[in-house]
Amino acid sequence: MLLYAITNRRLLDGDEAAKRDRLVSLASTWASGGVDTIQVREKDLPLAELQPLAARIVAAVRATGKPTRVLVNGPAQVALDAGADGVHLHANAGPAAVRAAQQAYARVSREPVISAACHSPEEIRQAAGASLLLFSPIFEKVTEQGTTRGQGLAALRAAVDVAKPTPVLALGGITEKNAVACLQAGAVGIAAIRLFLGDAWRSLLETPDPFVRPSS
Repeated sequence: MLLYAITNRRLLDGDEAAKRDRLVSLASTWASGGVDTIQVREKDLPLAELQPLAARIVAAVRATGKPTRVLVNGPAQVALDAGADGVHLHANAGPAAVRAAQQAYARVSREPVISAACHSPEEIRQAAGASLLLFSPIFEKVTEQGTTRGQGLAALRAAVDVAKPTPVLALGGITEKNAVACLQAGAVGIAAIRLFLGDAWRSLLETPDPFVRPSS
């Protein structure tokens, strides 16, 4: 099972500096523990602050010696400047955004890992060329904005069929208790924010991984 952790420093305790320090520490813990991919998703930060925070996270992950990949939810140049492995694209970013990220990394002779958010078959098709797709929401989830109803496992199964051969990860209301059901529906792994703030995700490390990690 692929594990994909998404950051949200606003869920952490302390002042702004403490939140950022804690996020860097969490990234190190995730990498050391076996998380495959970390998405730096701090969309409220100006790019001038996002880049150095992402760079700190990348450095912390690299220091573990683990192969965990770090993606930045933001412009490809910010990801590059931070030393990240690639980017995460929002839904409906389109093939042009995928090509732009590929071209940015090609200028330094690198191939980016690109994940993309998807909520429908049409958005899956719009993300053609991405390395990974995050399909959501699978289960009901509660956020600061309210409650979002999940699409369910049948929708996930259909998304996996549409996306083939691109691997799909399940996102939205994922817990250690329902993660295996997502694999049974065809997902190669799960993505989450709150799940990775505690230790429950560690129980998923023993679940067989049905997907061979692409080289970054």
